[in-house]
Amino acid sequence: MNINAAIVDQQITKVMETIRERAANELNIRNDDMLKSLAFVFLCVKTALDLDDVEAFDCLVEGGQDFGVDAIHISNEYRGELTISLFQGKYKRNLKGDSHFPENGIVKLVNAIKYIFNPNAILENINERLRTKVEEARSLISDGHIPQIKVLACNNGLQWNSSAQDEIDRANEEGFKDQVAWCHVNHDNIVQVLQGTKKVDDKLQLSGKAVVEDMNFSRVLIGRIAVEEIHALMKRHGERLLDRNIRRYLGLQTNRVNKEIYETLKSSHRANFYFYNNGITLTCDKFSYNALQSGDYIVNVENLQIINGGQTCMTIYEALENPSLLASSEAYVLIRLYQLPSNDENLVHQITFATNSQNPVDLRDLKSNHEKQIQLETDIAQLGYSYKRKRSDSSLRSTEITSGVAAESILSVWRRRPHQAKYFSREHFGKLYDIIFSKNLNGSQTILATIIHRYSENKRKRPPQDAPTFLRYASCFISMQMGKYLLKEMNLNVSGVNHQTFKDAMTIFEKNKERFFQTALSDIEKALEELYGDSSISLQQLAATFRRGDLIGILDKQENNEIH
Repeated sequence: MNINAAIVDQQITKVMETIRERAANELNIRNDDMLKSLAFVFLCVKTALDLDDVEAFDCLVEGGQDFGVDAIHISNEYRGELTISLFQGKYKRNLKGDSHFPENGIVKLVNAIKYIFNPNAILENINERLRTKVEEARSLISDGHIPQIKVLACNNGLQWNSSAQDEIDRANEEGFKDQVAWCHVNHDNIVQVLQGTKKVDDKLQLSGKAVVEDMNFSRVLIGRIAVEEIHALMKRHGERLLDRNIRRYLGLQTNRVNKEIYETLKSSHRANFYFYNNGITLTCDKFSYNALQSGDYIVNVENLQIINGGQTCMTIYEALENPSLLASSEAYVLIRLYQLPSNDENLVHQITFATNSQNPVDLRDLKSNHEKQIQLETDIAQLGYSYKRKRSDSSLRSTEITSGVAAESILSVWRRRPHQAKYFSREHFGKLYDIIFSKNLNGSQTILATIIHRYSENKRKRPPQDAPTFLRYASCFISMQMGKYLLKEMNLNVSGVNHQTFKDAMTIFEKNKERFFQTALSDIEKALEELYGDSSISLQQLAATFRRGDLIGILDKQENNEIH
């Protein structure tokens, strides 16, 4: 028995209970054997993409007629590109960990990519969860966004064999090479992430001179390190070094910046790599070196973490796995090493934010110590709920609200920006932060918005038998409408929702939520008719319509006509 495979198997047993109810209700999976396979895919999605339980489960599309795709995640578009992650899981009860990922699984994934990401191909014999996500992706592709596909072949064994690799190579020759990256995920990768909280103590071999300075109870070292040293460091510790790094490594073939780093290391310009790259920022609890030397220091570090430059480090590692590059890289990279007080987590967050804020990152954790987040946590607790301003691996209870869900709910319900709530999640804690978490936002408004949006989302995930097709894309719009109906019922505006009116608001919503939901469906259906007339609307068109927010003006006009 492989020890890491056994650890993952135990983890999956716990996951099965976490997802059992949703698996039965949404995927009609009740058999324990099927549930175990689903739990493995769920764990891989959650681990690889760093998602919470709700987000990870929403990616699952397993259940027959899935073209070999068990889960799919569509990122927010960035600079005209769209990262789409496809997962296929193969889980064996035999925990020896010595079976290859099957060749037929690779073949299915190759065929799936050729078919489902071609907007002109008619989707037939495909389950509805997958169809909804594929049509959303196709809609974005039709708008001109370039899909970058990351395929994650997941099992509790070995990577695919040479025959499967031949299938991938043939696909690359046919056009996959620049847009599709293939990754293998197994029990070893998962355990490495699960154990990522272990401290990393190591030595850094610098090259040439370095500058060291003490300031404000902290120390700073600025120096130069050979890329071979980075390669060796990543080989020893892997993603354990990235616990505090808020960017996910996207792989060489699915990120233009990573490709450019790789190409530079391969080229005759690699000696100038130091000047082309922004460098790497690291933190530690303590570092020491022999100050009597004039340079080329060996620096002892305790609890080392990379907080900026993680993608650079991972790309260097992958590039230098090529022995010819490792032998003659002649490349160096700038490093900034900060020794920070171990009890000042807030300072770590601030530095991480400052060094990453110009990049496309998830800023949610970096805002977790913002004054408004702390204020909401206190206010919400007074009302019997719990606000999770920091991410957690534990399952959520009905009385717990994450900051991410709160942001989407508030932007939909009270700010009347449902399209930005759904498709601009990257900016919820960036450019949209002050709009969402405004000065006057209180705990009552946050809870109520979340309760409303949860109801709408539950309807999307488990649609009534006679539900219209557009429900698959419209939950944020429905939430916006339901919030409007609630305020009208109470004869209040948003500012009137506070701790004094909270109980009444909750009572009225619980009593009328189904009526509000049906009214929202009716109003949105009328708005679609006004926009498209009698023309039939494809799923791609629906996805594009709700992504652009075309209906907001029509719904507002409907409301004004009702008033007058």
